[in-house]
Amino acid sequence: MKQGNRYGLHRVLEPVGTMPQPAWRIDNTMEIYSNEILLDVETLNIDSASFVQIKEAEGGNPERIGEHMKRIVAERGKHHNPVTGSGGMLIGTVRAVGEELAGRIDLKPGDRIATLVSLSLTPLTIDEITHMDVKTGQVDIKGQAILFESGLYAKLPGEIPDRVALAVLDVCGAPAQTEKLVQQGDTVVVLGAGGKSGTMVLCQARKSAGPNGTIIAVEYGEAGCDRLRGLGWADVVLNLDCTKPVDVLQAVEQATGGRMADVTINCVNIPNTEMASILSTRDEGTVYFFSMATSFTAAALGAEGVGKDVKMIIGNGYTKGHAEMSLNLLRESAQLREVFESKYQ
Repeated sequence: MKQGNRYGLHRVLEPVGTMPQPAWRIDNTMEIYSNEILLDVETLNIDSASFVQIKEAEGGNPERIGEHMKRIVAERGKHHNPVTGSGGMLIGTVRAVGEELAGRIDLKPGDRIATLVSLSLTPLTIDEITHMDVKTGQVDIKGQAILFESGLYAKLPGEIPDRVALAVLDVCGAPAQTEKLVQQGDTVVVLGAGGKSGTMVLCQARKSAGPNGTIIAVEYGEAGCDRLRGLGWADVVLNLDCTKPVDVLQAVEQATGGRMADVTINCVNIPNTEMASILSTRDEGTVYFFSMATSFTAAALGAEGVGKDVKMIIGNGYTKGHAEMSLNLLRESAQLREVFESKYQ
């Protein structure tokens, strides 16, 4: 076996010299190098922003969505949506471990894992799409993928259903970062609180802020807001369109008595919600953009334009221990587990 670069640089075809994630096209031949892992893929969990964009482009038709996904992979060697720039993650079974990694890592053929790196940098083939859930963006396929030496992964927990674990691990960076950012007594605004990442963030924000904190959940649509009220984690639930920043500003001003949020976390899966996040936050507060639909140009120039001195954090999907922390949050909260099992089983 030939040895490859631990970061997958040897797989980059176009443009040469870039990393696999920003590259336009990578080599997705499934003959592994000595420091790669070959996976038989079972399910793709397409990033929310990406799946929404593809679904809208194809009028919600599952067959056309599937063909769209196949075209992306055929053209780029990976599922890297050229519109949103995002990917997702997968679960699969280890078929082979490169000889250089065998015995050095805790994986062997037959192990079932979830990858914790984006599909936007993962060499992938799709031979057949066998099932698609257009509500969740989980797509069952027959295909294969390559995990680089540097690639993060988690073994699937036996006591949590696969699809539930996949959904949790797809967004595990969000609650883990929330745990780091939110302090006891904080006022926290969660935009897009009714979605997958938003629900986990809301649960963790309640836990981290404690009984003296104030949690404000923002969701669009009364049905979603009613579900959030039923969970009881938010002190205030607001039915608002986050693409209308003035409406959000006025509602958060009223809910906080003008103090605004110490921490605002954006989990919305559509564009143009940057200013709602910034305006919801007090001066010297923190905005965490977990959403892959965020324009960081819009965020930076928007904050400057309204004179807001806020700390803005890019939604890094990785922080140490994020997978186990998120799975433990699910284990600890019967309500959270019920939410995910009702949607993803």
